[in-house]
Amino acid sequence: MSEIERTATNTAIQKAIAILETIANDTRALSLPDIAEQLSLPRQTIYRVVKQLEDIGLVIRDPSRERYCIGQRLNHLALASISNSYQNKASHAVLQQLVDEVGETCNVGMLDGNEVIYIDRVECDWPLRVQLKAGSRVPIYCTAIGKLLLANLGAEDRQHVLSVSKMKRFTENTITSPEELEANLEEIRLLGYSINNQEDSVGLIAMAVPIRNAHDQIVAGLAVHAPEARLSIPATRRLLPRFQEAAAKIGSTLFG
Repeated sequence: MSEIERTATNTAIQKAIAILETIANDTRALSLPDIAEQLSLPRQTIYRVVKQLEDIGLVIRDPSRERYCIGQRLNHLALASISNSYQNKASHAVLQQLVDEVGETCNVGMLDGNEVIYIDRVECDWPLRVQLKAGSRVPIYCTAIGKLLLANLGAEDRQHVLSVSKMKRFTENTITSPEELEANLEEIRLLGYSINNQEDSVGLIAMAVPIRNAHDQIVAGLAVHAPEARLSIPATRRLLPRFQEAAAKIGSTLFG
């Protein structure tokens, strides 16, 4: 490959990465003019590169609004990168210390479509516990991390996620009414954390706090799970400052 060809290739890659970063770092779906304005690039260039990114699944287009957001393929790459990164060893140590202190299972989860995927998890030593592992997926609308992340999505994104979620009833506490769920999500936004009161499993409670990236965006959640017989909801709320401290360390390690 000639020097000119290498320069052209590098420039194309740099533009593609810049566009992906611009789309990923904005809470809104972006139009081509939005992207062009932020990057000070010609719209024709933006259109060509975005079309290529769309063709390989790294971005997706909302045809009704002609706006773009991150695609599933890039989400999967990001999740795989986080789960297997060297930095994850440091965040896992924070998670392990938290479990040693509270004596209950803790995990870190992110949104993947209309589900939550655990990117890290440390089980407690109690024989009575829900045994899952990193990579496991759980519903978004009836779990602590799921509701926390759902509450902090934009209104349109939140409605889209819920529109493709089958809100199955797992217990008598499962919220299946969109109106009731929206009220619960508003409360979560105000409080800054979420509670799962036996909504996906009878007798199991959970609390989740947000994990933020370097742009102060909520990108993941840190949760504790426990049988209500061992850890009540009031006792869980008393752990809130400690979990917020741990979430800040994990956010700095993974996304800082």
